[in-house]
Amino acid sequence: MADHTGPVDQQALDEVVRFTSDLIRIDTTNAGDGECRERPAAEYAADWLADAGIEPTLLERSAGRTNVVARIEGTDRAAGGLLVHGHLDVVPAEPADWSVHPFSGEVRDGVVWGRGAIDMKNMDAMMLAVVRQWARAGVRPRRDIVLAFTADEEASAKDGSGFLADHHADLFEGCTEGISESGAFTFHAGGGMQLYPIAAGERGTAWLKLTAQGQAGHGSKVNHANAVSRLAAAVARIGEHEWPVRLTPTVRAALRELAALHGIDADPEAPDFDVDTLLSKLGASAKLVEPTVRNSANPTMLEAGYKINVIPGSAVAYVDGRVVPGGEAEFRTTMDALTGPDVAWDYHHGEVALQAPLDSPTYAAMRAAIEAFDPEGHVVPYCMSGGTDAKQFSRLGIAGYGFSPLRLPEDFDYQALFHGVDERVPVEALHFGVRVLDQFLRTA
Repeated sequence: MADHTGPVDQQALDEVVRFTSDLIRIDTTNAGDGECRERPAAEYAADWLADAGIEPTLLERSAGRTNVVARIEGTDRAAGGLLVHGHLDVVPAEPADWSVHPFSGEVRDGVVWGRGAIDMKNMDAMMLAVVRQWARAGVRPRRDIVLAFTADEEASAKDGSGFLADHHADLFEGCTEGISESGAFTFHAGGGMQLYPIAAGERGTAWLKLTAQGQAGHGSKVNHANAVSRLAAAVARIGEHEWPVRLTPTVRAALRELAALHGIDADPEAPDFDVDTLLSKLGASAKLVEPTVRNSANPTMLEAGYKINVIPGSAVAYVDGRVVPGGEAEFRTTMDALTGPDVAWDYHHGEVALQAPLDSPTYAAMRAAIEAFDPEGHVVPYCMSGGTDAKQFSRLGIAGYGFSPLRLPEDFDYQALFHGVDERVPVEALHFGVRVLDQFLRTA
């Protein structure tokens, strides 16, 4: 393949590695207990923006839970602005489980190691490296580019994108679209086929709390109103439920393009279309769409009792539910039926499902940027099984895409490293990402 270096200079390539490593060393663990402090990482990003003459704004809902927002004015004042956002917090990591300390940011054998290397301090670093390159070269993008480095994405986002969307909407005025994590990475589909899935949708979040009430009593007595038994029965029904297929436009497009790339004759619009049959023929590619053809609900936590010979009066369970765009009513009705009359349920945390258009100039520009630097790659749309800060920014009318480009080797399991052990990112993947992101943001 030709060596596409584009307008990115060596300093940008060096800085993206340095910034990724430095940000990893700043421990921003978010265990969901409110104790995370993103401020040091936010100040780090703000300092490098200011050093390039880009004015950052630091904002907090809670002390230490800091967000950074900055705007770069484009040349076309009539064009809608583009939001580029990345979160600064990371999930916990147990050092004893890792080959390299998770907060070392060590660069070893051409790889940057540590928590956040993929999710998503790599993208934060790419954002900084690209706009600093522009400042050195005197580049102005066509559209306004709004940068947001957010807190609290790994929990409720109340201190991050939710706070920004609800209380600082003026900072995002004019933004019509946004890009962030979990898209434009190399997915090796077998047989030498390289896919670059760009996210144009997200399932909604439906984290549920189930509560069973019953009659407390002695563990040796007959009890037909046992809260634990009632809860266990409901949890079992939920875990065993087979959800019906519900294909969204994004997923239909993904299935159509994947089938064509694999030489399979399939029409997702046909009345007799069988998605499970097609998935069985797609090999590794099926992983991109299988989680998003249905709603889902997975029991994850149980809480009940305080002594083995005491039947408690109540029992609680938690369920991680995910809802395809348009599947909210079905999800509610199904949960009512599965929990039954003896178990109540409510949302512990909920967020909307998203869809973004695939026929937009922005999607076309993302595709073109990837193909410019990997002509052998195939860009395909997909829907994320989980969620991102795009959910909160959608309140402002911003259509969100997953686009944080990385070119990865065949033995690199990108998706397994999200929240996984030995999270890491190749230096060459960061260099590819900076080049692709630079081209996309210039031309979008």
